[in-house]
Amino acid sequence: MSWLRAGACVLALGLCVPAAAPAQTPASNRAWNALRAGQHEDAAGAFALAISATPNDPTLHFGAGMAEYLLGRATVAQHSLERALALAPQFTAASLLLGDILYRGSDLDTALRVYEAALAYAPADQMLNARIEALRREAAVHRDFFQSQGSHFTVLFEGPSDEALARRAIEILESAYFRVGAALATFPERVVTVVLYTREQFRDITRSPQWAAGAYDGRIRIPVQGVDHDSQELERVLTHEFTHALVQSIAPRGVPTWLNEGLAVLFEPTGEAWTDMQLSNPGPRLPIERLARSFERLSRDDARLAYAQSAGLVRAMLNHGGPTAVVAILQDLAAGESFPSALERRMFVPYDTFVADLQNTVQLLR
Repeated sequence: MSWLRAGACVLALGLCVPAAAPAQTPASNRAWNALRAGQHEDAAGAFALAISATPNDPTLHFGAGMAEYLLGRATVAQHSLERALALAPQFTAASLLLGDILYRGSDLDTALRVYEAALAYAPADQMLNARIEALRREAAVHRDFFQSQGSHFTVLFEGPSDEALARRAIEILESAYFRVGAALATFPERVVTVVLYTREQFRDITRSPQWAAGAYDGRIRIPVQGVDHDSQELERVLTHEFTHALVQSIAPRGVPTWLNEGLAVLFEPTGEAWTDMQLSNPGPRLPIERLARSFERLSRDDARLAYAQSAGLVRAMLNHGGPTAVVAILQDLAAGESFPSALERRMFVPYDTFVADLQNTVQLLR
């Protein structure tokens, strides 16, 4: 199950089907209109004003939680959603979003309890039942896993034979925590969970394409075959997926796939050298419109090209504006701004000019 796609469904559900009619006040109308328009920062402020006037309206707390979640402030969002459910336990949309936040924060058990409690009020809800089924399946896989704990990471693994690998994973991740976190001026709010799977478990849980070497969906997930005796590959994959965790903490939605994946590739230990090698081939290129969408349906060769092009695009951004500008763009995306608008504001170059230069000068795009 794709939790990112499910999160988008929660957004639509919450805006269209509130648990009860929201209060019709100027402040609440401004808040909902801002949220619908993607103006997440404005929505958060408007919901705060509306709640001060009508503190017992669960729909306002839900809207506030959604705005905070879309801004990357998961802990604040969680508190707002818990308040909404305290006022209206039957508020299924709030339960779905709260469970998603808990899951992304690696609290699978509490997420499952939230969903199961909601099921009492909405036993036929298809999304709720799908979430419960997926979490129960994952919990069954993890039930007998061992655990290794670091300062900022918890690693789950199947048996004693993987204990040394789990310790090595923590060492790699703690190093990446400071290196990548300092570069993006961002550090996770909570301990990040990493799960080491067999190849079969990894495919069953993540539904990833055959070429995938790892996944991040609130937890970092790695199939250990192929990396258990290759420390460099383990470092590459873990650093890549940890970067996704940081990007998601800045901008939970709205990030073009190429920006997300390009950052992850460049922070790999040999990411720049790999990118140069892949792009040295003057063969075909993918258009930026294709790179903005998920890579899941690409062939192995096209996926390799897509990752390399993505890294090249992000490197061009870093060369032009530096990491501060890239992080500011991510923050703008979280606030609801479009990517072209955010790039123009932070990099002082028209979006069309930026794309045309990459097409004509370095032939990075088709």
